[in-house]
Amino acid sequence: MSADALAPYILADDSSRRALEAVRSVGPFGAYVAAGFIRNRVWNSFYKPKPAHVIADTDVVYFDRNDLSLATEQGFEQALERECAGQEWQVRNQARMHEKASDPPYPSISEALAHWPETATAVAVRLNADDRLEILAPFGLDDLLAHRLRPTPAIIRRDRTIFDVRVVQKGWLERWPNVELVN
Repeated sequence: MSADALAPYILADDSSRRALEAVRSVGPFGAYVAAGFIRNRVWNSFYKPKPAHVIADTDVVYFDRNDLSLATEQGFEQALERECAGQEWQVRNQARMHEKASDPPYPSISEALAHWPETATAVAVRLNADDRLEILAPFGLDDLLAHRLRPTPAIIRRDRTIFDVRVVQKGWLERWPNVELVN
């Protein structure tokens, strides 16, 4: 899986680059930016004109078993807001997210991503010290880059309707009418 495949979608956008630089600078140690921040930029690029949808928030994920407090996450959100104002930041420690899903503890960010609802959303990137993208994508990039919406195996095992409800509530089929919905 190559960071080069995502770089044109993520690094060509000044606001994306600023967000990644902010996370690298004041975000949690080892943090990545994930979810709609990536998916929306990639999928919007498939349409001319691009869908006029504002990206609601910037999801930041990290992993720290030693500090599971919400106050720490909120502190990072405030620091990111000061560093890169104008975005809504949502910082989540993936070491505690298993509780939300009633799963056993996840051993890593990658394993936590594997339990997210959609394969194309379970992608995280960060900017390394050399200004190159590093990627975590437990299902690879194929679904993201092929404009394919597919539930993850974990969500199918837990409750497939979670995926189905998200597709409808988020209006993805209206926003991206050419997306391939995989059942």
